[in-house]
Amino acid sequence: MEKFREVLNLHLKHRNALGYCLVSLLTAGGERIFSTAVFRCPCSAAWNLPYGLVFLLVPALALFLLGYVLSARTWRLLTGCCARGYDGAGLRGALVFAQISATAAVAPLTWVAVALLGGAFYECAASGSEVLARHLCQGRDPRCAAQLPLVPCQQAQEPDVKELQRELQKELTAHSQVLGWVLIAVVIILLLIFTSISRCLSPVSYLQLKFWKIYLQQEQQILKSQATEHATQLAKENIKCFFECSQPQEYNTPSIKAWQQISSLYTFNPKEQYYSTLHKYVNKKQKNQTSTSSEEDAMVPVLGFVDSSDMNSVADL
Repeated sequence: MEKFREVLNLHLKHRNALGYCLVSLLTAGGERIFSTAVFRCPCSAAWNLPYGLVFLLVPALALFLLGYVLSARTWRLLTGCCARGYDGAGLRGALVFAQISATAAVAPLTWVAVALLGGAFYECAASGSEVLARHLCQGRDPRCAAQLPLVPCQQAQEPDVKELQRELQKELTAHSQVLGWVLIAVVIILLLIFTSISRCLSPVSYLQLKFWKIYLQQEQQILKSQATEHATQLAKENIKCFFECSQPQEYNTPSIKAWQQISSLYTFNPKEQYYSTLHKYVNKKQKNQTSTSSEEDAMVPVLGFVDSSDMNSVADL
């Protein structure tokens, strides 16, 4: 039991990193299955380029869009935005959208990087490019341009042509793998720079940030428990009144405006230390103040986890 608790604590502590690793592994495995079981380069000068690019980029686009769909912040940003209209949060919404995009890009970048390291998709696409053909075939056998689209299939019978195709295939594979490693290096460097800058600009200390995440985890767990209990009691009362033809007891349920305010995007104000929109709403209500964002409130990238939490997911520790 103690070992299980240690594993669970490790999962909660590094849930964010483990989630990204799992997504990357699943994406890499999916790419390997596609490249070996589904992908068949047509070896045609007209079709190689579009066919290779489709397998390289379209799954990446699909994974990118899926990243938006699976993000809690996406739906927190979009739900009810048309009914609310413009409320001055355009810049804040754009910043949140950029952060969501960065998170959603993990899977597609993994797909492209693994595909480039494998080389099959790039080899097929590049062998159908006239621009790359002029570069690769410069100073080579006159038959090079005609043989280049056939390189992925390796169907030549003549020894000299077969040798030419092997040389071209090695060069295309080298191009693909170099691009793959360059992409990985650029992503790692940009991620390190962004993380360092966001942490450097953090308005709170390291330990307070950890406390903040613990608070959000507990708040969402209790909110889900209380919401389930309240909804159950309300449903029981309504069903009871339906069958008994009686009048229902009065149940105090938050108003639409209250739900909208605790569902809004979180903004940080150094003068008022609130750990969530719900925390902000409760304290503002006690002071008879509105919980809408003021000019002093700001979106802070390092506090993006506040919007990511909902009743179906806890904050990452």
